[in-house]
Amino acid sequence: MNIVVIGTGYVGLVTGVCLSELGHNVTCIDIDEDKVNTLNKGISPIYEEGLTELLQKNIEAGNLDFTTDYKKGLKGKQMVYIAVGTPQGEDGSADLTYINKASKDIALNLENDIIIVTKSTVPVGTNEHIKELIKSNLIKNVHLKIASNPEFLRQGSAVYDTFNGDRIVIGSDDEEALEALEKVNAGFHLPIVKTDLRSAEMIKYASNAFLATKISFINEMANLSEKIGANIDHVAAGMGMDKRIGNAFLNAGIGYGGSCFPKDTRAIISIGKNVNYDMPILESVVDLNDRQRGIIVDKVADRFPDIKGKKVAVLGLAFKPNTDDMREAPSILVTEKLLEEGAVVNVYDPVASENAKSILSDELNYYSNIVDAIKGTDITIILTEWKEIKEFPLENYKEYMVEPVVFDGRNCYELEDASKSGLEYHSIGRPTIKR
Repeated sequence: MNIVVIGTGYVGLVTGVCLSELGHNVTCIDIDEDKVNTLNKGISPIYEEGLTELLQKNIEAGNLDFTTDYKKGLKGKQMVYIAVGTPQGEDGSADLTYINKASKDIALNLENDIIIVTKSTVPVGTNEHIKELIKSNLIKNVHLKIASNPEFLRQGSAVYDTFNGDRIVIGSDDEEALEALEKVNAGFHLPIVKTDLRSAEMIKYASNAFLATKISFINEMANLSEKIGANIDHVAAGMGMDKRIGNAFLNAGIGYGGSCFPKDTRAIISIGKNVNYDMPILESVVDLNDRQRGIIVDKVADRFPDIKGKKVAVLGLAFKPNTDDMREAPSILVTEKLLEEGAVVNVYDPVASENAKSILSDELNYYSNIVDAIKGTDITIILTEWKEIKEFPLENYKEYMVEPVVFDGRNCYELEDASKSGLEYHSIGRPTIKR
């Protein structure tokens, strides 16, 4: 099928590249000319495992191209995916500015009948709004069908998830649109859930809100376990064996970040407020996660009442491994607090350092490897569970640090290994290992 994708952020770019990999003819539209030129050269502006290889492969195969020209991009296309950002507004609701602009641009340049597919995460009822907005701005007499196809991708493994997901959700009140979208996605060989428009929109928010709740729940259990002498690893393992609960998203740590969970939980709370329905569970989830981000700093303060002049290494800046995304990353709060207390802060991240420099304080010292970052420091704080951090030998902390005290916000190491290392080791929801 001939497809156009509007927006080349995480969702739009991955969607366009993966659809082209199935053999569809895909054009991606973005208003950023420099970005489009870079993409046409086969260079991805975001770090996502496997994306660059598929990008280059399908450009060379002639299945994929990029443009800033809506008229050129839409010409002869049968389906258009809207995959622009819906950032969080001041009141927590989704800001539809980019959705509205994309809808108007489609209307002003559309010359043939088409199916509009919303990939962006949008409040319930937005697809109907998109359809009316496009219809009211059309300059040609064309027929529209509207559908919702929410994404469930994890940043850092978005390409893998596209081909190996649990399900594909498609929603429409038009049976022909559902059938066409089902055919487009048939090549992924994944279960397809067909539903109405509003239910598809709600499935996305409900899924992310539930996962955010699960993360905040296990973190609350971790905090309690630590106070009463239990081990959250054992607690989570015992819980996860219950099939009604499952073991996914039961890893205790310093909370969730990124572009999805924080934004979507606040957005669904806002949706509830718009219909006079309070959501106290999700409000508590948001509050707990905000507190959890700073828990590692509290642990440092308990151990070191005064860190002025102390050298601290922070390992991991991205909100999760395998991405360079800094949105809502715990490192923002943690490094800010450390600097406020007068610490000298060294930082290391294998991928996100360049993005971090535009967000974090200029007072941070950036290093290109773990050893240099921890050398001569008094404290090391782990914020992102990168593979190379998890595999970094514990004895190296003792060798290179002045005072080997490690605060692990992601529980990267086994307690048994930490106890043999000679380190003082603090983690989340588990007993402290003392030298």
